[in-house]
Amino acid sequence: SSSSSVVGRGVVGEPSSREARRGARVVRRRRSFVRSFVDAQQNIMGVLGTLLHHPGDVFPLVKVKRMADKAKRLPKEKNLAYCYDVLNKVSRSFAIVIQQLDEELRDAVCVFYLVLRALDTIEDDMAIPIDEKLPQLLEFYQYIYDPAYSTNCGEKHYKDLMANYPKVTAVFLKLKKPYREVIADITRRMGAGMAKFIEKEVMTMEDFDEYCHYVAGLVGIGLSNLWGASKMESKEFIGEEKLSNAMGLFLQKTNIIRDYLEDIQELPAPRMFWPRSVWSKYAKELDDLQHEENREAAVQCMNELITNALHHSLDCMKYMARIKEASIFRFCAIPQVMAIATLAECYGNENVFRGVVKIRRGLSARIMLKCNNMLEFATGFKYFANQLVHKVQPNKDPNGEETLRAIEALEEVCDKIIAEESEKMHIARVNDDSLPMSTRMLLWFLFGGYFTYAWRLEEVRESLGVNRHAGDPRVDAFQRWFATICFIIISLLVIVGKKR
Repeated sequence: SSSSSVVGRGVVGEPSSREARRGARVVRRRRSFVRSFVDAQQNIMGVLGTLLHHPGDVFPLVKVKRMADKAKRLPKEKNLAYCYDVLNKVSRSFAIVIQQLDEELRDAVCVFYLVLRALDTIEDDMAIPIDEKLPQLLEFYQYIYDPAYSTNCGEKHYKDLMANYPKVTAVFLKLKKPYREVIADITRRMGAGMAKFIEKEVMTMEDFDEYCHYVAGLVGIGLSNLWGASKMESKEFIGEEKLSNAMGLFLQKTNIIRDYLEDIQELPAPRMFWPRSVWSKYAKELDDLQHEENREAAVQCMNELITNALHHSLDCMKYMARIKEASIFRFCAIPQVMAIATLAECYGNENVFRGVVKIRRGLSARIMLKCNNMLEFATGFKYFANQLVHKVQPNKDPNGEETLRAIEALEEVCDKIIAEESEKMHIARVNDDSLPMSTRMLLWFLFGGYFTYAWRLEEVRESLGVNRHAGDPRVDAFQRWFATICFIIISLLVIVGKKR
């Protein structure tokens, strides 16, 4: 593995022959079949486990299932329908999260994602010789304007995406000019970064940050530019790179940590994303960490990387606090809370070196439904930070003290936000003079009944066996007019009153 440097989504060095590449594909297909079979069994057991151990997860799972079904409903326009269909195939979770966005941004973000997926597919295809791949990466930002561009690379759904890329281009070319310019600029910068790292190993923490910037930080920067260009958020988001980059780095480092085993066992050559300056303190070669005899060192190495990732969380909190539009907030918040939940699950967990560790589906569903505002976001971060605290063992882990300091700083920020947001909500409730809709409807039915009674007084008396003219006409007239005025006022309150 030391002879192959892995960068972006690929590796340095190529299979020695077409037969080697073909053999690698066969092995990958067999592994894919086995994984699919195992996943199916695990899904069944997972559902049963949820019902038995986490009954509170059932409702969130049902609701998220409905969200997933909604994401599968395709637009009528055929090219746009293809984009959302292939999005569901290459990333089911992102297809659900993107539904949080307003229509103004949803198509642009969908195309943005698919453009970068296509770029990633080229970089990831080991069958493309490096001398051919480099110019493709550097020039791909120009291809996205070519209505006829398509290519044969990738596997499964990615192969389909590349073969049908003109459909993505057709949608891209219909986007507003500011959106097209943002997507093209980020694609250009990312392609250049991938080309730079395709023959460069991730040696230092600076390399690690730079690599993550190219493959994820730029995504955050691009999204911020889209928010500003849409005018749904402040123009200050345009060109805001520090906090946007941190959002991407936090997510990317989490994925790299979690996917160690899958990456290191990749064929025909392993992917090595963990920085040498870190793993070399714990093993002679990066792939040594997967072996049982090196388990303690492997966990300590992983914990050091988790600690590094946690340092980005403070900038993530600052970024989220700037977002005002609710749909953009949910879109950004959900992956961030998922990331810290994943770090909490991975920390000190030997299973990372036995397979891919994931948070349970029920918890994932709960997170999706509880990222609606800054209070819920900070509460989620605080909850998982607290889980991390209970896992840290400073006496056994050489990075334990540093980890605790990072968590303490995060918890301090979370506590401050929770206190401020709770006070805001309290003040809003005190100042809110509107009646709940349920109360308004109850009053409407009561005064509706009184209105009917007042205008049918004579019939009511007759039904009770009393002379229908027994009442004072002036009092009856007053009741009719009073009931009418009250009923009109209550009806207006129901229709145009403040909702809460």
